[in-house]
Amino acid sequence: MENSCIQDEKFEKINFTEKPLAGVAYENCLFAHCDFSNVDLSKISFSGCAFSGCNLSLAKLTETAFTDARFKDCKLLGLHFDHCNKFLLSVDFDHCILHLSSFYKRKLRKTKFRNSNLREVDFTETDLTESLFENCDLARATFANTILEKTDFCTAYNYSIDPDLNRIKKAKFSTAGIAGLLDKYDILIE
Repeated sequence: MENSCIQDEKFEKINFTEKPLAGVAYENCLFAHCDFSNVDLSKISFSGCAFSGCNLSLAKLTETAFTDARFKDCKLLGLHFDHCNKFLLSVDFDHCILHLSSFYKRKLRKTKFRNSNLREVDFTETDLTESLFENCDLARATFANTILEKTDFCTAYNYSIDPDLNRIKKAKFSTAGIAGLLDKYDILIE
């Protein structure tokens, strides 16, 4: 069963810290209220899977594939998405906590972050072209050499983005959020 592909299954309230995952590939599966904290998910593939109310904090993601994966109401503290399979990474987040996670050098075009807490997340050299940060807290998130073209920050808050260090052509910002683009000048905006 080690090399199995598990399809269209529902996993509910399973503590994977005590019971290891049975397969190496999961397609169109639902994981509801499961605990993956500190679990080694290396080289496992999740395609078309949904994670709802799960805790994946500090899980090991070496060469993990998240293809069309959706996370809702999940706790994802300290995750290194930068260790995931870079060719098979497409994710969306809704009402998630991603504190201290990293997307360093990952291609996340058209990714949707909704109502999520992204405090101290590393987006250095990430391609976020046409992504959406809807009602997201980006306090102390790092944007350096990040591609933010056509990215929507209209309802995001607490961000600090240096336009000289990032590509922001046609990115959308609200008038209230303009201060986050001028932080480096240490000016007061009233």
